[in-house]
This record gives sequence, structure tokens and C-alpha cells, in this order.
Amino acid sequence: MNLSAPAVHRLPSLFLSHGSPMLAIEDSPTGRFLDRLGGLLHRPRAILVASAHFVHARPTLTATPMPETIHDFGGFPEPLYRIRYPTAGAPALAHDIAERLTTAGFDAHEDGHHGLDHGVWVPLRRMYPASDIPVVALSVNPSQSAEWHYRLGRALAPLRDEGVLVVGSGGFSHNLRALHWQHAQAAAYPWVTAFTDPLRAALLEGDVATALDWTSLPHAAQNHPTTEHLYPLYVALGAGGEGARGRLLHRDVEMGGLALDAFAFDTA
Repeated sequence: MNLSAPAVHRLPSLFLSHGSPMLAIEDSPTGRFLDRLGGLLHRPRAILVASAHFVHARPTLTATPMPETIHDFGGFPEPLYRIRYPTAGAPALAHDIAERLTTAGFDAHEDGHHGLDHGVWVPLRRMYPASDIPVVALSVNPSQSAEWHYRLGRALAPLRDEGVLVVGSGGFSHNLRALHWQHAQAAAYPWVTAFTDPLRAALLEGDVATALDWTSLPHAAQNHPTTEHLYPLYVALGAGGEGARGRLLHRDVEMGGLALDAFAFDTA
């Protein structure tokens, strides 16, 4: 009988565009992509999600044993508010990550009460519908920089060798005021393509400097008038490790202005 511990496979880090909360229940190309994605990865022992909807001045980790499902949105169909994602938390892992971030120079904090916002549970519900993998959420800070979030991600990179799936959940473009809400399949606006094309190319080429200098790309502020949905990308990029390159897993645009690119980052 072989009593050795099972092998732990190095996981990529992921950036996922979570789009509208309706992604949780509607059929869409992005929903179908997420339905397949979990089965394409080695099963993680835990998942860490840096979410656009979890915002703090200092890096904060959920340390709740059984986190609640937070419905942090309004104006959507009632069935969406009945959804629960009853996964366990991982307080010990949250504490371990907080210590690593502190060692890396961040003022990390553990929150023993906060639940899982829709930036966490919407994509995970489609990837892992059994909700049987422990989850920890990590906050972002829109007042910091892309480079700060990249350094945050670099401190998380060793987790990938320990069976932890590191995910940044945000949006490749995110300007809700400009969306064509009545036309889900509207073609991408020219200003969206002008921004996302060079950013995507930089990620695929492993050109970290250009990716970090996102404000110099065309129409940057129009694509991201606020930064909370972009910065999870840089957490995922940093977690990919030194010399990581992006692999494009999925791309789509909804309502003309919601770019839904997804990437894996690793050095392979």
C-alpha cells in the first residue's frame, strides 16, 4: 500500500472577468467557459480570490470558517438573491497568507466575519458548483497602483506550489455607464478594442512593464474610470511568478463595453 502524500501540482494563477451578476444563472459564452474551466485544472486544496468587490485600505483576508454569500448588487431578478454558495472558509490558510504578506512588507489583516461577495462566488459557482473547496477572499485597494497589486501577487506566488488556486476576479474593461444594457451582443466599442488589444498583447508576451503602465494605453480611463476591476489582474499576474506570461483562456465582449477576457499566468 502506498501511504505517501498525493502529489501537489503547480497551478497557474488566473484572471477572470466576472461580468454582470447574471453570469451566475444565464447561459452565455463566458458562463459556458467557466463551466468547463474547473475540470481543466488540477483540483486545488483551496482557492484564494482577489475580488474587485472586496475593497480595503490594507490587504484583508476573509478568515470566516463558514462565510456567508453576499448579494452586493441591486436591481436584478429575485432568483439571483436566493443563490447561496455554501463553501467553507480556511481561517488557518488566511492566517498563513497574512503572515506571508506581512513578511513581504504589507500591512495585512484578517477579517473573521466578512463573507464572499459576488466577485468571488459568481465565477466559483460555475467552476466548482459542488462548493466543496475552501475559499479565502483577498481585498484590493483602488487608491494604490497596479505595481502595488503586482507586488502583492508576487508574495502569493509560492501558494501555487502548495495546491492553492490564486484567482484575480474583476473585468478586463469595466465602464458600466457606457454599456448597451439592452443589447448583450453589441459589438465592442472602438475605444474598448483600442485599450484591450495592446494590454492583451503585453500580457501574452510577458511584457510586465507595458502591462503595469496601463494608464498610457489608449482610452485607459474610459475603459476603467475606477480601478477596482482592473487591479485583480495584476494580483494574478504577480502570482504567476517571475517571468510569467499570460495564456488567453477566453475572450468575449458583452453590451459593447464589457470585455470578459480570462488569462492563466505561469512560467511554463
